[in-house]
Amino acid sequence: MSELTWLTLPELGQLLRARKVSAVELAAHFLDRLERLGPVYNAVVTVLRESALAEARERDADLARGRDRGPLHGIPYGAKDLLAAVGAPTTWGAQPYRDQMLKSDATVVRRLREAGAVLCAKLAMVELAGGMGYNQAFASFTGPGRSPWDPSRWSGGSSSGSGSAVGAGLVPFAIGSETWGSIQFPATFCGVTGLRPTYGRVSRHGAMALSWTMDKLGPLARTAEDCGTVLAAIAGPDGADPSAIHRRFEFPAGARVRKRYRIGVLKGSVERSQPEVRRNFEESLRVLREFADVEDGLDLPDFPYDAMASIVIDAEAASAFEPLFESGRITELTAPEDRIGGYAGQVVLAKDYLRALRLRRPAAVALDQLLARVDAVAAPTLPTVAWPIDAAFDKVYPDYPGGANISGAANLCGVPGVFLMNGTGESGLPTGLQLTGRALDESALLGLGHRYQQRTKFHRLRPPGL
Repeated sequence: MSELTWLTLPELGQLLRARKVSAVELAAHFLDRLERLGPVYNAVVTVLRESALAEARERDADLARGRDRGPLHGIPYGAKDLLAAVGAPTTWGAQPYRDQMLKSDATVVRRLREAGAVLCAKLAMVELAGGMGYNQAFASFTGPGRSPWDPSRWSGGSSSGSGSAVGAGLVPFAIGSETWGSIQFPATFCGVTGLRPTYGRVSRHGAMALSWTMDKLGPLARTAEDCGTVLAAIAGPDGADPSAIHRRFEFPAGARVRKRYRIGVLKGSVERSQPEVRRNFEESLRVLREFADVEDGLDLPDFPYDAMASIVIDAEAASAFEPLFESGRITELTAPEDRIGGYAGQVVLAKDYLRALRLRRPAAVALDQLLARVDAVAAPTLPTVAWPIDAAFDKVYPDYPGGANISGAANLCGVPGVFLMNGTGESGLPTGLQLTGRALDESALLGLGHRYQQRTKFHRLRPPGL
C-alpha cells in the first residue's frame, strides 16, 4: 500500500474506479500514517478513524451502486482545525478552545463530503491563525509545526499541520487558510503545491474568523491540477456567507491551458534572497519561457499595502476575539507574545482603520491594472528555505529579508496565488515559485502551474526518509 502515499488525485481516483483499491483501504492507509507520523511533525490535532472509515464504506457502497460523486470520490483529506466538523473538537490551535465542540459543519467540510471526499483528521495550526502576533514556531498547544524535509525546521504558519500532512504523505490534500501568508509559507517550507483563492471564492461559514475582509480558504496538495480539482468542489455561493461570490469555479481534468501565456516579474523581486532561491527562480523563468512571454522590470503600484493590511488585520482580529480578551483567557495562549500582542489591535484608531479601507479601493484598482497586463506575476515564494524551529522569526536569516514582495498587496486586495516547489536550496530544503493573478482568474494560474509541473518533477520529490 505504500505506493498510494504519493499519488495525485487523478491517480488515486483511477485506482478506486478500477477496483484496485477500495475507499476503506485508502482511508485506512492514510489514517495509519496520520496516527504514526502525525506526532513526529506536530501535524495533527484529532484523527477521525471511526467516522472516516464509516464514510469510506459509504463511498464504496456508492460506487457499487454506480454512483460516482466526482474526482474526489473516496479521497481522504485533512482540514485545518479552524474549520468546524461535527463530532470533533475545533480548537483553533489555542488552549482556551481545546475542548470546543461546534454544532454544524463548515460549508467547506459539507461540500467536500458531498463531493465524496473522506475527512480523516483535523490538522494543527498556529493558535488563532497567528492573529496575536506570534514570533516563534511554538505558538500552538500542539507544538511547533515541523517540516517533513527536516523536522528541526518549521513547517510554516498558520496552516502548519496542513502543510506538514501533505508534505509527509499523511493525506493527499488538505484545506488551509490564508489571511496573509498562511498557505504561502507551508506550501514552500513543506515542498507542496498551495492555492490561495480569490477573496470570497470559497465560503468561510463555519471557519474561525481572524479578519473578515481578508480571510481565505484554499487547498494544499501534490499538484496544481489537484488544487484546481479541490477548488471546484468547495467554491461557489453560500447563503450562510454573504461575502461568498455568486460564481462557481469549473476546472476540467488536465487543467485548462492556453497556447501562450504572459508573465511579469517585479523589479527587485529576487534581491536579498538566498543564492539558491535566486538560482532556482531564474531556472523557473527559463522553463516558463517555453510557453510564456516574460516581461521583466514591472513596478508594484506605490501604495502602503503592508501597512494597510496590518491595520486591517489588527482591528478586525481585536473585534473577532473580543470575548477572549474580556474573559482574560488570552493569558492561556501558548506563545508569551500572543498573550499580550493582541492588545495592540484593541487601540487601533477608527480613523486609521477607515483610512486603510478607503485607500484599499484605489490600491486594488492599481494592482488590477498591473495584473491585467499579464496572466501572472512570478516571484520567489519566499527569500529563504524553511526556518529553524528554535529561533525567533525576527532573528532568522537577517541577511535575506527578500526584495519587492507582492504578498501583502495580494492578500489585502484579495487576488489569487499559486505556490509551487521549484527546487532545493540550503541543506536540501525546498524553495518555491509563486504566481499571482487577477481576481477570479485562478484558471490561468493553475494552467501555468500545470504546464510548469509537466516540465519539471519537483512535485514528485519526497522528503528524505519518507
